[in-house]
Amino acid sequence: MNSHPVVISGAGPNGLMLACELALAGVQSTVLDVLPGPNDEPKANGLVGQVVRLLDMRGLYARITGLADPPHPSEGWIFSGMSLDFVGMDNNPMYALPIAQPKLVRFLDERARELGIDIRWGHELTGLKASGDGVELTIGTESGVYTMAASYLVGADGGRSFVRKSVGIDFPGATSPTIARVAHVSVPDEYVHADGGLDVPGFGRVAFGHNRFDRGMVIYAPFEADRTLLGTMEYGTPSGGEEPMSLDELRESLARVLGTELPVDEPPGPGPHALRRINGQNTRQAERYREGRVLLVGDAAHVHSAMGGPGLNLGLQDVFNLGWKLAAVINGAAPDTLLDTYQAERFPVGERVMMHSMSQIALMAPGPEIAQLRKLFAEIIAVPQVTANMAALLAGSDVRYEVGDDHPLSGYLVPDLTLDDGRRVASLLHKARPVLLDLCGGAAAAGAHGWADRVDIVEADLTDGPAALLIRPDGYVAWAADDFGPANAHRLQSALARWFGP
Repeated sequence: MNSHPVVISGAGPNGLMLACELALAGVQSTVLDVLPGPNDEPKANGLVGQVVRLLDMRGLYARITGLADPPHPSEGWIFSGMSLDFVGMDNNPMYALPIAQPKLVRFLDERARELGIDIRWGHELTGLKASGDGVELTIGTESGVYTMAASYLVGADGGRSFVRKSVGIDFPGATSPTIARVAHVSVPDEYVHADGGLDVPGFGRVAFGHNRFDRGMVIYAPFEADRTLLGTMEYGTPSGGEEPMSLDELRESLARVLGTELPVDEPPGPGPHALRRINGQNTRQAERYREGRVLLVGDAAHVHSAMGGPGLNLGLQDVFNLGWKLAAVINGAAPDTLLDTYQAERFPVGERVMMHSMSQIALMAPGPEIAQLRKLFAEIIAVPQVTANMAALLAGSDVRYEVGDDHPLSGYLVPDLTLDDGRRVASLLHKARPVLLDLCGGAAAAGAHGWADRVDIVEADLTDGPAALLIRPDGYVAWAADDFGPANAHRLQSALARWFGP
């Protein structure tokens, strides 16, 4: 049986992006998904955080938006429905890119096919047997069952991951006592205020976004002109059972939270429209992201509340971190132990997301004590230093990777630098290859000539910048120096060997 280098279970954004990352590094993968094609079910409504800059580093931001300009930091964000003001903040790390998840999946499906990736819609992974040499897979289709072998298997198959369960990785965590309901609806025109919020007779204002009230939360998001995303979250209430949610169920929930009826109806158009219930909010993290030749990304590795939109930022950054490392191991440029740094770097980031997502759920709970806590919290997050810390937390930039170098830039995503010749550093990473940026007249480049087959060496000038930067394919700085002497030459070569092989 011929062995495939990598098989990816799950053709959502994370699985497709991982396949693209591997292809850029010369590793072909096979992507399996039980669905017959890209799913139009509404899920996430956009990307937030540093992942927007990572898309820019692959040249994908311009393709998605049609804009020539680089992404600009967001002027603010929300935390449990409370506003954060980032205007005037130095080094604001928070970015936002509105794109519906079905559109993103179709974009990545097209991108993957451009790269020659084998995407098998309607192929369900039904069995796996992992060993030290690879993984034997059983796959079911409408026409029958077949087997294949893979050197590595990546589970990108969601929170109920078959891959994770099959290799016995525990998924500890907690379930919050909440019932969330969300649907696409049409709202009577007379209820819509000029500022974009709702005026509900007998109740008052429901603003855009997350609204906490005495009896629960209301989400109001008119992202599209012909249909509004409207939802509720109640605490400790009975569930609607196992049957599919109805629009009447949402109307009843709205009446309980608001104390009055809000007349909503089905939106025009064929859909599909969102209409779902979440009985209890799971917050869980896989105890490990790797079991031998099997690895996990995205929701297969961690699930949490969608409040604030951190999910795709977390999952896609898993992918950018893992892709180049897995390719380096398969291509023989790095030892298998390089894959151990995937969990070491990404696990703490997942912990941070779970911490702040659970905090946001807690701050939305009903009760006078929570109302007073929110008042205090609103004062605290208005303090400039706290606001900056919150921006870094929500963007995913507050965790520093341990890369073995103590320069202030090392371990963090490279700043959005523009070289003196007008090139942006982001443009140097379009090919997903590591970059040694020599800004000291060629001295760093001379010390790295033995890695020229694996590392792009770029000599340039940068006013008021460091002397040299070694940037990993995922955009993170592996080594940096403000001057370049014998000691830094040795440190550079140690960093090159650590990350890109001897």
